[in-house]
Amino acid sequence: MTAPSPTRIFERAADEGERRLDQPMLELVATSFIAGFTIVFGIAALGIAHSAVDDAFGQVASLAGAVAFGVGLVLPVIGRVELFNENFFDPAAAAVRSDEGWLVGPQLRLWTVTLLVNLVGGTLLVGLFSIEGALPPGAGESLVTTSEEIAHLDLPARLASAIAGGALVALLSHLLATVEASGSRITVTYLVGFLLALGPFDHVVVTGLHVLLGMGHGAAITIGRWVAVVGVATVGNVVGGLGLVTVSHVAQAKGAA
Repeated sequence: MTAPSPTRIFERAADEGERRLDQPMLELVATSFIAGFTIVFGIAALGIAHSAVDDAFGQVASLAGAVAFGVGLVLPVIGRVELFNENFFDPAAAAVRSDEGWLVGPQLRLWTVTLLVNLVGGTLLVGLFSIEGALPPGAGESLVTTSEEIAHLDLPARLASAIAGGALVALLSHLLATVEASGSRITVTYLVGFLLALGPFDHVVVTGLHVLLGMGHGAAITIGRWVAVVGVATVGNVVGGLGLVTVSHVAQAKGAA
């Protein structure tokens, strides 16, 4: 199949962006909630796979965890629910095409509600998976180790990781506008999820819930440290997702028009 032109990709993204911006509040909250708790299945899968491989193969455990996590990103994205940062490109394209200005209010509403409710929905499942015995033996310990590594990164490294993670997840929405078949959408989403976990690169929802799940299993991380992790990840995701990817692809499409 011939790849669609940048202009065609932009128009598809703008159509999807209009749908997202026009959601009633109840629908937006519901879809954001679903995305929040479904992504935790990927985080749990990462911990389970990491612990299963770690004792025998050491460093290969990180690769196994990334392979397992990819499925967790497929669930919310293919389910057409709202995951923060993945919903940057489409609404921005809709705003650029709109005759009503930049639609700042609707975009801020979409992104703010998505982020907050993603974290709320995910926290509920984190609570369930923090119960002793809810995850297989060793999974909790693996999550503790990776959570502490993430939480204690130096600020420049954490910000750089968040910028990269934001760019990667925002790129996903652009890539999804280039394909139509469900199999292709699943493949693209899985590959992005794999790369996100392999880094690991910080995505505010994934990272925040990952660290929170590690805390639930005894990680030596304070609430203040968790808030700082989420704050830095949010800033980095916005810079990478909007500044690097969304603006660049919008400019590409407008230049080709």
